[in-house]
Amino acid sequence: MRTYQELFRTREFAPFFAVVSVQIAASTVSGLALGTLVYAATGSPLLSALSMFGPSLAQLAGAVALLSAADRLPPRGAMAALALTFAAGTAVLAVDGLPVWAIFLIIFGHGLAASVGGGVRLGLLNEILPANGYLLGRSTVNMAVGVQQIAGYAVGGLLVTAFSPRGTLLTGAALYALAALIARFGLTARAPRATGRPSIRQTWRTNRQLWSSRQRRVLYLALWVPNGLIVGCESLFVAYAPDRAGLLFAGAAAGMLAGDLAAGRLLPPRWRGRLGAPLRLLLAAPYLLFAVGPAFPVALAAVTLASVGFAASLLLQEQLLALTPQSMTGQALGLQSSGLLAMQGVGAALAGGIAQLGSPATAMTVMAVASLLVTLALAPGLSGGTRSG
Repeated sequence: MRTYQELFRTREFAPFFAVVSVQIAASTVSGLALGTLVYAATGSPLLSALSMFGPSLAQLAGAVALLSAADRLPPRGAMAALALTFAAGTAVLAVDGLPVWAIFLIIFGHGLAASVGGGVRLGLLNEILPANGYLLGRSTVNMAVGVQQIAGYAVGGLLVTAFSPRGTLLTGAALYALAALIARFGLTARAPRATGRPSIRQTWRTNRQLWSSRQRRVLYLALWVPNGLIVGCESLFVAYAPDRAGLLFAGAAAGMLAGDLAAGRLLPPRWRGRLGAPLRLLLAAPYLLFAVGPAFPVALAAVTLASVGFAASLLLQEQLLALTPQSMTGQALGLQSSGLLAMQGVGAALAGGIAQLGSPATAMTVMAVASLLVTLALAPGLSGGTRSG
C-alpha cells in the first residue's frame, strides 16, 4: 500500500482517522488552556509543564496494571467509552475554583485511561490495514496529529485570549464527546484480539514476554527515552515565551508533520534504514541553540527543524511490529505508547525542575544534550537499521 487513495478506500480507516483527529484537537485545545490556567494560578514552570504533560506519568501505572485490556476489549466500545471519560474529566477541569491537587488527580485519571486507549487504538489500526499498510497509515495518523496540533494550538491560543482557559476547556470536552459519537456509529463492532479477562497478572505476563527479546528492549528504549527528553523541552514553551508559546507548539507540530509525510509517503524502503540514525540525532541537535539565547524567529526555526526528527519513531515502530506476534500487537504498541508518554512526563518534570533552578533556556539545552547522549549510547543496538525484516 503506497498511496493515500488506497489508504482511505480501506474500510473503516476514514472513521478511525476522524476519531483520532477530533481527539487530538480536543487534547491540544484543552492542554494549552490547562497549562495557561495553572501557570497563571501558580507562576510555576514546573507545575505548568506537569499540567500539560504530567498525565503521561500515569501512563506508566497503566502500562504495568491495565494494558492487557488493549487486546481483550471490543475496540469500538472501548474507544467510545474512553472518549466519554475524557469529555467528563475535561469538563470538570473547567469548574471555577477547582484546587490544584484536584486538577492533578483528574490528570492522573486521564493518564490511566490513555494507557489503555493507545493500545486499543493502535491495535485496531493494525487490524484495519493490511500488513504492508501500517507505516503509511501510522504516518497519516501522525500527520493528522500534526495538523490538529497546529490548528489546535492556534485556535486554543485565540480561545484562551478571547474567552478564558475554562471556556476553552469546555470546548475540548465537547470535542471529546464528538469523538465518542464518531467511534460508536462509524466503526464496526469487532471481537477482542485475544481471549481471557484483562488483569494485572496478564498485563505483567505479556509485558515480560515482550521485554524478553533484546531487540525489542533496545527498540523500546530508543522509542521512549530520547523523545521523552525532547518533549521536556517542549513542556517549557509556556515558561520560555508565555505570549508566543502557541507559535512554538505550532512550529513543533509543523516539523513533525513534515517528517511523517517524508517517512510514510516519500521515503522508499531502501532509504529508511539509512535515515533512521540521522533523524534520531536531528530530534535533539537544534535545541542546542537555546544555550545562546536565540532570537524568537531562530528559536522557532530550531524547534520546527528538530521536530522533523520525530519521524524516526515511525521507522522503529515498523521494526517493532515485525518482531511481535499478532495476538500481542495491541499491548506491544500500547506499551510503546504508554512508555513514551510516561517518559514525556518524566522529561517534563526534569525540565521543569531544572528551569526552576536556572532558566527555561538552560533546561532545554540540558535536555537536548541528554537526548543526544542516550541516542548515541543506543546506536550500536540499532546498527541493523529499521528494516522490518
